[in-house]
Amino acid sequence: MRTLIKFLLKYYYFLLFLLFELFSVLLVIENNNYQKSSFLNSANSISGNIYKSVSSFKSYIDLYQKNETLSAENSRLYNSLKSSFKSNKISLLEIYDSTYFQQYVTISAHVINNSVNRQNNYLTIDKGKKHGVSEEMAVISPTGIVGIIKNVSNNYASVISILNTNLHISAMIKKNDYFGSLVWDGKNYRETTLKDIPNHVKINIGDTIITSGYSSIFPKGKLIGVISDFEHEKGGNFYLITVKLSTDFKKLSYVYVVGNLLKQEQKDLEKISEND
Repeated sequence: MRTLIKFLLKYYYFLLFLLFELFSVLLVIENNNYQKSSFLNSANSISGNIYKSVSSFKSYIDLYQKNETLSAENSRLYNSLKSSFKSNKISLLEIYDSTYFQQYVTISAHVINNSVNRQNNYLTIDKGKKHGVSEEMAVISPTGIVGIIKNVSNNYASVISILNTNLHISAMIKKNDYFGSLVWDGKNYRETTLKDIPNHVKINIGDTIITSGYSSIFPKGKLIGVISDFEHEKGGNFYLITVKLSTDFKKLSYVYVVGNLLKQEQKDLEKISEND
């Protein structure tokens, strides 16, 4: 309190001058229409800019929550798509049952760790066993496939990225259904290689590459990328096709885990066939 009193006594004349100056300005503004109008316009402009800045800041703070909500909504939409269901239609003596049952489920997740500069890259997502995630489920993004679930804990899961030299995925050329094996060479994170396509097949740069559906993991038709280059294998009968990935793994944030509800049934049947 003493410090405040000393300050007031020391700067008494200066503070009094400021008070009179402020009072004079207010009188001028109040009694002159032009000055009054200019003051109000300036005040409105300043307050408008302040409100705009505050609104932008709030929008930035809310962006994470909005993305979470949008991702969850997209999962619900994926689960309702016809492609997530398997037809029960039976064609026998012209008897048809047009009902469908769900084959694929989709779970939204957030990428919390990711690598692209190693030979064998992995991701970590923030969904685990308690969210319905299990091993060997497919992982996709809004722009294309991402990888396959490797290990799962209660709240997290690790994903083998398609940028992993040990991962081979069955892929096909969309326009003609010729399929081969997709494998990364460990070099460019934006490109991978499609092998085992016979060199008599007509292909062009820009042709779309999708998942073949010839496994129990990835549904058929999920986007992988487009052909950016191709050449004949030396001494072989197949192409070496360079595929530009549709997904930029350095920008990966939200993904979807896709589970095949009929996977175990398919694997059991194929195992029996292999043992025959």
